[in-house]
Order: sequence, then structure tokens, then C-alpha cells
Amino acid sequence: MHRHGAHLMDATSARFALWAPDARSVSLELDQQPAIELLPEDGGWYTGVAPCRAGDRYHYRIDGELQVPDPASRYQPEGVHGPSQVVDVGAFDWQHPWQGRPWHEAVIQELHVGVLEGYQGVARRLPRLAELGISAIELMPLGQFPGERNWGYDGVLPFAPQHSYGSPEQLCALVDQAHGHGLMVMIDVVYNHFGPDGNYLHQYASPFFREDRQTPWGDAIDFRRPEVREYFIQNALMWLCDYRCDGLRLDAVHAIDQPDFLMELAQRVRAAVEPGRHVWLVLENEHNQASLLQQGFDAQWNDDGHNALHVLLTGETEGYYADYQEKPIEKLARCLSEGFVFQGQANRHGTPRGEPSGHLEPSSFVLFLQNHDQIGNRALGERLTRLCAPAALRAATGLLLLAPMIPLLFMGDEDGSCQPFLFFTDFHDELADAVREGRRGEFAHFKAFADPEQREHIPDPNAEQTFEASRPQGKQVIAGWHGLYQQLLDVRQRHVIPHLPGSRALGAVVLGEQALTARWRLGDGRILRIDLNLAATPQVVELPAAQWRLFDSSDTRHPDTALSAYSCVVSLLPPGQELP
Repeated sequence: MHRHGAHLMDATSARFALWAPDARSVSLELDQQPAIELLPEDGGWYTGVAPCRAGDRYHYRIDGELQVPDPASRYQPEGVHGPSQVVDVGAFDWQHPWQGRPWHEAVIQELHVGVLEGYQGVARRLPRLAELGISAIELMPLGQFPGERNWGYDGVLPFAPQHSYGSPEQLCALVDQAHGHGLMVMIDVVYNHFGPDGNYLHQYASPFFREDRQTPWGDAIDFRRPEVREYFIQNALMWLCDYRCDGLRLDAVHAIDQPDFLMELAQRVRAAVEPGRHVWLVLENEHNQASLLQQGFDAQWNDDGHNALHVLLTGETEGYYADYQEKPIEKLARCLSEGFVFQGQANRHGTPRGEPSGHLEPSSFVLFLQNHDQIGNRALGERLTRLCAPAALRAATGLLLLAPMIPLLFMGDEDGSCQPFLFFTDFHDELADAVREGRRGEFAHFKAFADPEQREHIPDPNAEQTFEASRPQGKQVIAGWHGLYQQLLDVRQRHVIPHLPGSRALGAVVLGEQALTARWRLGDGRILRIDLNLAATPQVVELPAAQWRLFDSSDTRHPDTALSAYSCVVSLLPPGQELP
């Protein structure tokens, strides 16, 4: 199987390979050089070797007419419709030898590179994040998208790091600096669809897609084809091997209808990584396929846990929160005890969802209070700091950062940011109109936006001010919040992380409509207990003695017989000391 794209053979030549099964001919057009006909090969491939150097730009010409960028372009300095550029990431002078960190040490912060002023802007944040106790940054998708501003999920050239964020060399420098601070670097990758502007594959490689299967974004990608599988597996290996990133978060894999592709990807990644190096593979998967978490993947984003907590914190039950409106505290208890809430039960549409997950270790699940989706997919992009009582959010933060699940933060969480994070794009003309109206139409069934005039106040995704409003400014924050995160992550580092391997849940007991007690046996035999009350009234419960407490979110010391309103008490008990 060929390697997709252009790869330098030496300092003065490169090999080019394009899979174009619908094409009759393909020529390579390099800067200032006559066109070079690529040779057809079996299976729809066109290949050739041409004189060029790193930095040279090129297009492909299909059937003498259609000019396209390389679908496996490593850089697009002029955007999705411009020429591709030959890149030599192998020439980067890496400064920090790095084998990574084991998964149980993960404390992840999700970042958007664009609103943080590019790779160099992210690099400036690294010392503060490392000092706080973050062990990994997760970058929202980097693959080249149309325009200058986008969340990244509309990318069309997944091998090309977005040009408006910086050069490939600057991305290497960011990864290298992160390693110097002891931070892992994860990349969010989108293997389930291409964006609507700049994807030319339908015109010369239509077998990339299958018309008989649809996704929310159009024709499904055909993962039955080895060339298609290879395209995405090579992309994964590029991030992990060429850029030395430390992990991938695979977006919405429920839209990939060939689970064996995911298993093959995990196997290929594990085989390619040198012995002793830690690489993390994490899924987003509405289908809650617990079986994948025993077949090469470390964990899955646990939307169930977030959704139950969100209903408890805000009282919101519209949209997908409707699945959690009935006895949300019981759903949270199940999440803390067994991982997923939905393990085959029917959702609000009557469709069974999920697989049993109680046999998995707690670290198989990534827990979060916020992420890009849960903030940015709101009409006005509000954070929880605008939606619930600070004391309740403080208590939930204690659960997030000290429970044995892997915690994920969104940028700004650690400061108690009140700044919105909005949905933004950079489309133009008819596509811009369609995206703007489609965005507003999504909220027509929400009570607050039932009136069309109310929907006019939803920010236009394509307006530059929508993007600018999403930059974390560092001004609208909750006083003392950074210190809270620093305290909790120090406790996690000293008392929880060293003993996570081999831990298991011991169950959760519902105490009231918004209160519970959850327990886990850690790998060293001690019992981690979390008592949580998200109600505005105290909850009667026999708490462990104060000598065992790691954290108490209340302003005054708890008595031993009640949880105060909006509070979290975390205790670490020796074996045999736990209460019945």
C-alpha cells in the first residue's frame, strides 16, 4: 500500500502518490516547473518521483482540467484551495527526549489553538498549566479548514496543520516545549467526515464515500476500502510519530460504521510506537461501546457523567438532557459505580444505547464538567459559572478532580472563567448564510428561543466578533478559583494518582434527590469516599471522621452527621475503616 501524499526521498526529490480511482490522468504541477505526468498503477493510484525541496508548492491536475491540492497535504500556506507544500518535519531539532506518562496520571486540559493566538500562544501557557498540576493538553482539531477561524471539525485536509495557527515547525516546537514541561500533547482527530468547503475527493475519488450510508454530515466514509483505512491510519501515525504527539482523541466514532477499523487503527498505533513510550487513545462514542475499551483504547469521554451532573447543577432538561431529567442523582450514582449510565437501556427516542461497563476500571472513563461541545453548542456559549451557584460548582469540581475517573478541563475552567465559548466558523456567501440560519434553527424547539426574534440574538458563527468574544480574557473570573484547582490537583497528585492502577468501584448510595455517597477501593487497598450534596439544603449522612478528610468544599468544618448545602467531602480511609 502506498503512502498517501508527498514524501521527501532526499534533499532534492520526493515521491508523490494520489489515490484517484475516478481519474483518467493525473499530473503534478510544481512551482516554476513543467507538469509531470504521474504513472497509473493498479487500484486507482497515480505515483511518481519529482525533483523538489522542502518548501516547494504543488497542485495535482485531474484529467487535464481540475486543479486540486493534495488530499494528504502536509501544509496549506494559502488555505484549502491553494497549493500544497512539501514539508520536512524530520529536520526539526528536538530538544527534549520524551517517553510520555502512563494513562493513570492524566489530568487533561482541552484547548482551542486559534483563540489562544496560535501554537506560540499555547506555548506561553504551558508553564502555568504544568505548575497547576495539568499533565496533558488536548488540542481541538488541527487539520486545515476553510478560512481563518473554525472549531476544527469542518476540516478538509486532515494531514495539514491549520496555516493560521503557525507553521509545522512551530507545531513541533510547541510539542517539544510541552514535553520539556512534563506535559503530554493530545490531538483531537476527525475521521468521520470532511467539511463542506474545500473537499474535492468526490470529484476524483468518489469510492472514498458510500451513498447507502448517511451521517449528519452527508455520505458516510467507506471504511471497507483499504485505501481509505490507510489514509486515516497514516494520519494517526503522522501525528504520533512525525510530530511526536502523545495521544489522539477520536471524534464521534459512532459515525464510523466499521468498528474493526478502529481496532485496526489501535493495533497499528501500538505496533508503531517504540517500546517504553506511552501513547494515549481516547474515544468519543455515543454508542458507549465498552468492548472497544478493552481492544487498544485507553478510555472514552463519558458524556453520561457530564449530562447527569449538568441537570443536577442547572435544572436544564431540554435537548439531550431530557434523557437525564428523571432521577438524575441515580444516573450519576450509576456513572460513578459502573462507568456508563446507558448500558443498553433505551434513550428518549426509544433506541437502546450502550454496552455493560461495570467491569472496567474507573480510569477507562474521562469525566468533565465542561468541554467545547457542552459550552459552545449552547446558543449563547455560557459556561457553568453563569448557570449555577458557585458553591455547587465548587462541590462538583471536588468530585471531578478527586474521583478515580480521568478528569478533563476546558481552557479557563481553572480560573472560574465567565467568558463564553461560542460556535464560530469563517464561511462566506451562500454557505455562510446556510450555517448561520442552520445554527439558529437548531434552537427553534428550545423554550428560550421559540420566538424567531429571540433567535436573531444568537451570535452569527461567521462574524469575527463571535470568534473574538470566545478568547479567554482572564478578566471575567471567580476570585480564588485558580487556588481551588491548585489545591485539588495537589491532593490528586499526592493521594489519588499513585494508587489508581488496580482501583475499582465499590458502589454509590443515593442519599437524597441531589446527594450521594460513592466509594472506590484504590490499588493500595485504601478506600476513597466522596460525599456530594448538590442541593440547597443540608443532607443527613454519617461522614467519616475529620482525620481522614482530603477535601471539604464547605466554608465551615462539617459535622460528622450532615453534608451542608452545595458541598463535597472527600475522604481517604485505611482498609477496614470505611463505614457500612
